[in-house]
Amino acid sequence: MTLSREPAEPAKATLLVEVKAPGNPLPTLGEDESYTLEIDGTHATLRAAQSVGALRGLETVLQLLQGDRDGWYLPAVTLSDRPRFPWRGLLIDVSRHWMPMEVLERNLDGMAAVKLNVLHLHLTDDQGFRVESRRFPRLHEQGSDGLYFTHEQLRELIAYAADRGIRVVPEFDMPGHVSSWLVGHPELASIPGPYTIERKWGIFDPTLDPTREQVYQFLDGFLGEMAAIFPDPWMHIGGDENTGNYWRVNPAIQSFMASNRLADSHALQTYFGDRVAKLLQKHGKKMMGWEEILHSTLPKGAVVQTWRGPKALAETARQGHTGILSWGYYLDHMLPAALHYTVDPLPADAKRMAEEANRWVPASWYHRFRFKPPEASAVVREQDAARVLGGEACMWAEYVDPETLDSRIWPRMAAVAERLWSPREVTDVKDMYRRMARISVQLEELGLMHERSGDLLLRRLAGSSEPGPLRVLARLVEPVKFYDRQVQFKEAMQGTPLTRLVDAARPESLEARAFWGSVDDLLADTPRFDRGADQLTRTLHQWREIHPELARTLERSPALHEARPLGGALLVLAETGLEALSYLRSGTAPRQGWREQALQRIDEASRPQGQVELAVIQPLRELVLAAALQPEAPTLPAAEWHARVKTEALAAIPKPPEKKKK
Repeated sequence: MTLSREPAEPAKATLLVEVKAPGNPLPTLGEDESYTLEIDGTHATLRAAQSVGALRGLETVLQLLQGDRDGWYLPAVTLSDRPRFPWRGLLIDVSRHWMPMEVLERNLDGMAAVKLNVLHLHLTDDQGFRVESRRFPRLHEQGSDGLYFTHEQLRELIAYAADRGIRVVPEFDMPGHVSSWLVGHPELASIPGPYTIERKWGIFDPTLDPTREQVYQFLDGFLGEMAAIFPDPWMHIGGDENTGNYWRVNPAIQSFMASNRLADSHALQTYFGDRVAKLLQKHGKKMMGWEEILHSTLPKGAVVQTWRGPKALAETARQGHTGILSWGYYLDHMLPAALHYTVDPLPADAKRMAEEANRWVPASWYHRFRFKPPEASAVVREQDAARVLGGEACMWAEYVDPETLDSRIWPRMAAVAERLWSPREVTDVKDMYRRMARISVQLEELGLMHERSGDLLLRRLAGSSEPGPLRVLARLVEPVKFYDRQVQFKEAMQGTPLTRLVDAARPESLEARAFWGSVDDLLADTPRFDRGADQLTRTLHQWREIHPELARTLERSPALHEARPLGGALLVLAETGLEALSYLRSGTAPRQGWREQALQRIDEASRPQGQVELAVIQPLRELVLAAALQPEAPTLPAAEWHARVKTEALAAIPKPPEKKKK
């Protein structure tokens, strides 16, 4: 069907949108987002029960849109579509690093494009109190460095999100993660102040004092003020990572616990949570919190957000509460889209999900982190499945700022969005990457900076308008995974510029993934080893040929000195890969000792530098092992030989040193 820009009467329209009812004035949980779409050679008809369904359908129309030299057109299709889960969210942390309105608005555009419907704003933490309080102005005046949202801005943001069918859920973390609260109000603390805004990352001891009525009077006023701004029924109170240390050293708190028969810090936090839940109920709100809030007296209607594993989700549902899954969707862990895609709040086979997820665990973490097959208690029972509302991806902001945020969210967020929208039977990872590449381009057209920000940083680092070889290197490295960046760069703090190679590198190297695909093609073509060989040869030659210029660039820029070893490592990998290819293509067995020497060179090249690591290590191990195992190839079925190569390549990953027992 060819599209025209000219308006037309409904009977003559090429694109007709029919909505039965407008729906709710603001997005609500559980509203009807379904739609049908029929496109033939002359027109398209989109039908929805509510306007939000029409919004979702129009995003599908945009995704289907194609063009050629004759103009824009839509392919013929008939579909009936609806979301699998009603809660499909993205958490953005604006506390650790401030994110202004324009950043949130462009990410809301991206969320709408992939049919997400909840923006979870993490507004307060130890590093910043990011919301204006007119009732208690010292909160934002002394706890934010002047970087916070006014009431008017929040209402503008809520309206902007609502126009896109997206709810906004605020989080005010308590009773821990409250250093920024206590800067202006030390009288609320468990031990005397003064307090300062935290500038480093980690879990800190400052907590509210849950034994003092003054704290609840304060929270009553504050939560009432926020309830008047945020229309969503749920308000997130955090409730996570409370060390309890300041409670244990306060004699008055310990005396209160003894008098009220509160056995430990968890019992005291439960008491606090019950009191806050009543305050929220008073102001017409329901409580939401991290899995630490789950206890026997948790009020019905609360939502539990699980972050440490699926067992908490199963327990939440077993106890009769609703929950959402965030474990497996932490975007700041810098994991591949495929891993996020394999994580399902309600998997058809939980054991198989764990096995599939393990395929995408980064090689550098192979021996340190594995998804374990779940115990029976970690699986949501069929009778409890309706209590699982969906999931939320989390973008924690220790190592992102307004310039780099988009590149850490997109396009991987699209994979999570599909997992939460589409049927669980849709699991083809290869096809997901094909579609994600197209969505990534569409997101760029919406104004998201996930591609452009990396190139901007590279040009600054290289001191040139054309980064050239530095771009090649940057596309082959990934930031270290999980929390290794914090471990390897202990000096990092809130004011540390995020302008290094690690900030320009993508969370997932698509070039490395393509390289691995070529290796797989080559090794599947045993014993000829023709398929993919030319592409691999060209790639390895490119790595070798750029070395002189890359080395000069890394030496010339002081900001790149920490990455200098990567230039030599890439050269070593290129030469090692070419040697392995030569043995495979010629049918020649490697010389004695070559396998051990080649693997040692790869191990040395795999060491992180400046909190990035080369992402092509494992496919090169496979090339080396394939060359070494080549004499066995004619004696085994191709699939069996290929599987053996992969198994030995995994076994060749050096194991981390064991921690000494104290």
